[in-house]
Amino acid sequence: MSATNPVPAMPDARKRTTTTGEMTGAEAVIRCLEAEGVDICWGIPGGAILPLYDAFARVEHTVKHVLVRHEQGAGHMAQGYARATGRVGVCIGTSGPGATNLVTPVADAFLDSTPLVVITGQVPTHLIGSDAFQEADTTGIFMPIVKHSYLVTDVRDIPRVFREAFHIASTGRPGPVLVDIPKDIANQTLNFTYPETVEIAGYKPNRTGHPLQVEAAAEAIARSRRPVLYVGGGVLNAHATDELATFAEAVQVPVVTTLMAKGAFPDSHPLCVGLPGMHGSKFANWTMNKADLLVTIGARFDDRVTGKLDTFAPGAKIIHIDIDPAEISKNRHADIPIVGELKQVLPALTASYLELRSQDRIVSKREWKDQVEEWRFKHPFRYRRVGPLKTQYVMERFRDLLADRDVIYTTGVGQHQMWAAQWLKIERPRHFITSGGLGTMGFGVPAAIGAQMAFPEKTVVNIDGDGCFQMTAQELATAVSYNVPAIHAILNNGWLGMVRQWQQLFHDERYSETLLNANLPDYVKLAEAFGALGLRAETEEEVDAVIMQAVESRRPCVIDFRVDHDEKVYPMVPAGGSSAEMIDEPWDNEWVEDGV
Repeated sequence: MSATNPVPAMPDARKRTTTTGEMTGAEAVIRCLEAEGVDICWGIPGGAILPLYDAFARVEHTVKHVLVRHEQGAGHMAQGYARATGRVGVCIGTSGPGATNLVTPVADAFLDSTPLVVITGQVPTHLIGSDAFQEADTTGIFMPIVKHSYLVTDVRDIPRVFREAFHIASTGRPGPVLVDIPKDIANQTLNFTYPETVEIAGYKPNRTGHPLQVEAAAEAIARSRRPVLYVGGGVLNAHATDELATFAEAVQVPVVTTLMAKGAFPDSHPLCVGLPGMHGSKFANWTMNKADLLVTIGARFDDRVTGKLDTFAPGAKIIHIDIDPAEISKNRHADIPIVGELKQVLPALTASYLELRSQDRIVSKREWKDQVEEWRFKHPFRYRRVGPLKTQYVMERFRDLLADRDVIYTTGVGQHQMWAAQWLKIERPRHFITSGGLGTMGFGVPAAIGAQMAFPEKTVVNIDGDGCFQMTAQELATAVSYNVPAIHAILNNGWLGMVRQWQQLFHDERYSETLLNANLPDYVKLAEAFGALGLRAETEEEVDAVIMQAVESRRPCVIDFRVDHDEKVYPMVPAGGSSAEMIDEPWDNEWVEDGV
């Protein structure tokens, strides 16, 4: 089975522009966006950024601007677009609070390696440092959470700055880049020419990987008896899902995919072991912890995967392949480090391994694969099919009813996110978009809007919690204004569910400030007040009908699923515990296995 990417690999969407001549700095920004192939951006105007918005209204251009209701929404929509397409997302805010409202999505993009160019207005240069109205040290605030930042002090630098910003955001380990433009600079004029090439001193991401290290890695895989491919979101960032599929099928060993890598390797593939970590499966965690070799591909040994680090995969040697040299041996020592682009390294590693196989120098992995398959059979995800409506059941129905459709899922953060990762089956890359490293509540609504605007013809479903939804629900106004038919499925248990779960398990059931009230607000009426379709399901018998009504409506839609407030996400690795030691709830009632 192939993991062929249905989305064109577009790390460089630049198109040659013939626009030259004298123009303002604000007009030059728009011409830079056009030159980079930007088709859409999200933002809100304000005083310091007003020259750019005036230019949007005054000159002919090909960039669609979407007016959002909060800058955080602009950032997450740009993320949803970037994660769905593989291209650079663009968001815009004014100075001061406009910029600081972008901090959360930019920090989220930084931890999840999402390419963004973030454009902010700044007070005029002669007022910088004077505590002027809506002034903030934007470049200073953003410094720890961007790959690079620019404060433009010469209007003639705008073309070079934007050429560099898009290059930095989309190459190497992708990430956000800030461009802060004072108001007076935006109003000054320049003779515009967009650079065709870019040269940045000291910025030379390694592409190919050292050939001797690649050969050593192939030898280690050939000699190992219990190898595992530990795959992270870097595979998606590198547009290397086809190369991963070819490599996995060549070596024929289990493939573990992290939350950020879900969809990078098809969930239905016989080699796919799926989700590891705090709420991963027992069989995925046991597979990693009994391995004698971890082939780590675009992953970073995150604590939510490893648990207690010194007990994680204790008998395994480590091959670590990553574009970012800072990740190599940061958390776990790499016995064989390979720094390079996965799209280059994986084919070289595949070829080296196949050469060893042709020489009959491969140790059999059959016994290991059989063991992993036995664990998978004995320890599937499961839940009790009794009492109130279960979130897991809702996830199964989305999965099965929409199996033949091209569906992109986004999520918020919390219990519903983990249930979505456990129960949804994602077969194609860039079809599961969630907040990983920062764990940002409120991510799902705007990310779904951004993904839907990238692909209007697809079905986009945001799996959300009632707590998450309320953080960015105002962006329903954006969805309705632009007729963005993403579906927002609220798994409404009336609580901050994941926090409540921890309070119940580890804080003697002291439920401090986690009760939300499932009836506040009335989500159906709220959706209708925004002009969206509002639906509700409280029983299993109602679930299928509301899902299909939402999908077939092709309208912005909110579904209020009233789910069991006491259901918890299992299995679970307690914080600070070993990922091999997972806790379960006693199952003394009827229960359902994954896939049954």
